[in-house]
Amino acid sequence: MGAGHPSLCQLNTRVHLTVRSRALGRPATLDDIDDAELDRLAAQGFDWVWLLSVWRVGEASRAVSLADPDLRRAFEATLPDLSDDDIGGSGFAISGYEVSPKLGGDAALARLRRRMAARGLRLMLDFVPNHTALDHPWAAAHPERFVRGAQADLAAAPGNWTEVTTAAGDRLVIAHGRDPNFPGWTDTLQLDYSNPDTVEAMAAELASVAGRCDGVRADMAMLLLPDVFERTWGRAALPFWPDAIGRARTVQPGFMLLAEAYWDLEATMLALGFDVAYDKRLYDRLRSGDAGPVRDHLRADPGYQAHLARFLENHDEARAAATFPPDRHQAAALVTFLAPGLRFFHEGQLEGFRIPIPPQLVRGPDEPVDARLARFYGALLALLRDPLLRDGAWRLLEVSATWDGNPTWDGFVAFGWRLGERRLVVAVNLGATRGQCYVHEPLDDLRGADVRLVDRLDGLVFERDADDMATRGLYVDLPACGHHVLEATVRAKPPTA
Repeated sequence: MGAGHPSLCQLNTRVHLTVRSRALGRPATLDDIDDAELDRLAAQGFDWVWLLSVWRVGEASRAVSLADPDLRRAFEATLPDLSDDDIGGSGFAISGYEVSPKLGGDAALARLRRRMAARGLRLMLDFVPNHTALDHPWAAAHPERFVRGAQADLAAAPGNWTEVTTAAGDRLVIAHGRDPNFPGWTDTLQLDYSNPDTVEAMAAELASVAGRCDGVRADMAMLLLPDVFERTWGRAALPFWPDAIGRARTVQPGFMLLAEAYWDLEATMLALGFDVAYDKRLYDRLRSGDAGPVRDHLRADPGYQAHLARFLENHDEARAAATFPPDRHQAAALVTFLAPGLRFFHEGQLEGFRIPIPPQLVRGPDEPVDARLARFYGALLALLRDPLLRDGAWRLLEVSATWDGNPTWDGFVAFGWRLGERRLVVAVNLGATRGQCYVHEPLDDLRGADVRLVDRLDGLVFERDADDMATRGLYVDLPACGHHVLEATVRAKPPTA
């Protein structure tokens, strides 16, 4: 997936182009994502840009978004001045893997990809394997590729089933796409992975997509696992991912696949051939604010963690600025993005936007920039451009109490990075009060030296004795949600008289 620990920026393509349309005074396409914007993303250190929702969305699925009163209430909460023109239909109800003509079509995507490549940016797109739009051509021409039901199913659970007219004029009951824990997505049709023809057709779709980008984010990728599919639909699914991934990489060597995965199935998805999988568990533990489970989570093998996507928000989660108070936001961000793995940022996160944009909307609200958060993220992105944090070796560091009866050490998370002679120690107090701890960074090789520690975020300087650090640990005293990102330089002690 490129650099050892790369960074990804998720852009909401249709919303982004609506802003460009305002500036240009005409409808914008992918050709109107200007070079200055690409230069900015490259300068910020991003390796990947995920363009959300570029594929064709059918009018039948858009009609669901227009008519559903619950969705409209959610849209109006985002846009009080909502109009029907703001509702484009969900980008996850795909009627065909061709770039929407409104966005300039496949030719515009190819031109944008070339401009991105010239700046070292790699292109990620959506792949939605579980379901299609209501008016996908297969619904009429190949209804056998979908999960079929009976009128009794439709009558018993009308939110999970719908009727479709085939090319032969037959009326068939077909399931809406869903996961086993929630009602169906009523703008979609559920693909049937117990059918070899469906498996083959979707593998061909992924291979086709692989010819037009450098990687995909596979939506709800774990729903295709045979045991998950059987739990949802009561039928055994055929294996899909290993063969489909192999075919995609035949088309595009080095093709990268990011799995949206939950329920602790990350390792399963990686074993099937995915390069990276969502780390929702770290996000959830940081939201809870308890450092112990965060430390336990980070005890996993660093090689495994390098294949996890670390995030504080995305289009499925609440905005981080609305979820975490400002100081806790920064503390959680340092743990998230200075840990190993794919650093996954969402458009608007760097500015501290607070209002989530439903995936059916093509316009977002106007929000003020949170200047404090913007400065913080600017400094964090500058850190992440450092080879030490992109290509270095990471390890979790143990923390311990500074004196008997002081429990505040348990609120700390600490880890270190090394690259050649360079060393970085990160300590974050996730506790609710001021706390102290010893951080145990192995320094046996530095005995007899003085250590100068410079905080890469605020410039504070600390002088320490390597022998004392090696024996007792690095003493850290931080307020609630306080943090240090300390780079160590070593100099020999002057000879004594």
